[in-house]
Amino acid sequence: MSGKSTGRTTGITPETRGATGCLLAALGATTALVVWASRAAFSIDGGFEGHARDLSVLFVDLPLIVLGGALVPLFAWALTTRWVHRPWAAVLSAVAALTLGIWGLTEWWTPPQHPDPGYGPGI
Repeated sequence: MSGKSTGRTTGITPETRGATGCLLAALGATTALVVWASRAAFSIDGGFEGHARDLSVLFVDLPLIVLGGALVPLFAWALTTRWVHRPWAAVLSAVAALTLGIWGLTEWWTPPQHPDPGYGPGI
């Protein structure tokens, strides 16, 4: 075997391809973590006297959200690179997938944000 590939080339080395994939996965995980932290802050703090504390957001939601944030752009980038053979289009596809994933997360996942209705502004 001569080592030459017969398919289309992208002009990108395998090392660059791997580094780009890792960079996109890190960007996705970090973005998902930032969005998660702003929405889960009340569940971790618990509000007045910690009565609404729900630490399941740390043990269940956090790992799933960070994993999803890392995998969604990585898979979109890998599939687009394989089909289109254009690195810039693959990066654009990964960023678009991450944006849609974060939008879907904020629409679907809403932990408690305020205390129960019985707790008003005070007496």
